[in-house]
This record gives sequence, C-alpha cells and structure tokens, in this order.
Amino acid sequence: MGVSIIARQPNVLVVSPDRGWKTVNDLVAEAKANPGKMAFASAGVGSATHINGEKFKVSAGIDVLHVPYKGTPEALNDVMGKRVDYFFSPVVSALSIVREKKLMALAVGSPTRSSVLPDVPTTEEAGYKNSSYNYWAGVLAPAGTPPAVIERLNKELLAVLALPEVKERLSKIGADPAPTTPKEFDELVVRELAEYRELVKAAGIKAQ
Repeated sequence: MGVSIIARQPNVLVVSPDRGWKTVNDLVAEAKANPGKMAFASAGVGSATHINGEKFKVSAGIDVLHVPYKGTPEALNDVMGKRVDYFFSPVVSALSIVREKKLMALAVGSPTRSSVLPDVPTTEEAGYKNSSYNYWAGVLAPAGTPPAVIERLNKELLAVLALPEVKERLSKIGADPAPTTPKEFDELVVRELAEYRELVKAAGIKAQ
C-alpha cells in the first residue's frame, strides 16, 4: 500500500563531447544512419537505466545495441572512453562529470527538467513522445495496513518533505521532493506496472 513518493531523480542522457553531438536529434540521426552499429549502456539488465534506454529507443525508432554493465561507474567510464555511445545515467552520478565537461548532457529522461540541470531539455521536449522514465523513491506499507495509519504516515512524511533542510539534502543528490496522496501513489504503481510489463515484453528483456 502506497504512503507517498518521497522524491524523483532523473536519469540524464550523457555522451562523450568528442562525439560531436550537440543535441538528442544529432544522436538519433547518427543511429538511424548506422542501424545496429551504435550501443547504449545500462547499469544492468532491468535496471532503471536500462528501462529508460529502452523507452527512448522505442520512441526514437532506432536500432541500437544494449550493453549492460556491472554498475553506473563502469558505464560512465566506457561512455567517456567512447567504447559505448550513450547512457541514461542517474543524475547524481553524472553531475560532477558533466560540470567538468568530461561528458555532455543531451537530455534528461524524466517527465520534467532536473532542478540541477535546468538548461537541459527532457527527451519529450526534444520531440520523442512517450520516452520519459519516471524514476522515483517512495514509502510503502504492508498490505492490510489500516487506512487511518496510512493517512497518518502520509501526513507526517509530507511534513518532513516540506522542511528546508530536507529539500536541501535532496537537492544535493539531484532529487526533487514529490509528495503524493496514498491514492495517487497506488494509481501510479498500477499504471507503471502495466506499462513496463508491456515494454519488457516488447524489448525482449529477460532476467540474467
């Protein structure tokens, strides 16, 4: 049973500056000109970075290879080294590298722009419908928890999320508070389970 989402933290589409791509459209044009020859990284099969990459792949209509890594650091290293073309990295992991200009941020994969990368457009703003990936963290309670308890937990959690020090702490990791009602959270989970079930099936994603 959902209590509330705590925060949303976008993934950011990063590439090596040496690729010469200035926009998402540049990357997509390259992929369409070279079907099956480009590759995107993920932090593992079925990870948030993988699902984000698959959603973008479907939306953009490109034929690219998925290369799963053991984790985000390994994926970032190989994007910088041009051994793989792009990666939807958690923003907290890529932010300092982007600011040092070792990687270029072409877009964020979230429905809205990131507060720490406000000048970077979303993939949907770039023209790729249904490409956004809603990466969130939330609080759930065991099934059967009395509604009054859920409401009390929600009220207390929202009060904490409104505290300036909490907002500041979340901002440091590239996350934005995203409080919801229990009903809104439950409905989101149901929608996303259905959506990602279809995506996993269409992309042929299998557990390893």
